[in-house]
Amino acid sequence: TIFFVGGMKLISDVATFVYPAYASFKAIDGGLPGDDTQWLTYWVIFASMNIIESAMPFVTMWIPLYFPVKLAFFIWLYHPQFLGAGLVYTKILRPYMGPYL
Repeated sequence: TIFFVGGMKLISDVATFVYPAYASFKAIDGGLPGDDTQWLTYWVIFASMNIIESAMPFVTMWIPLYFPVKLAFFIWLYHPQFLGAGLVYTKILRPYMGPYL
């Protein structure tokens, strides 16, 4: 199975990329109004997390259950019932990055 090939990191990487990429393509091709904003926001958060993981790889080893927690967080970001990406952007990223943009 996929778990034995790449472990939890592979599962979380696939789940945080495949469906969001599919939904982004659908939004580009004429989704509902606001879909573009949701998915652009998601990708900003996704990129930010990947930069943090790349710059500090020790974090993934020090935090217990890092990849299952990451997976749950990213599903919360893009799940249609929650749309957490917008909340994270307005409450965390915009206040800190806004002055520099």
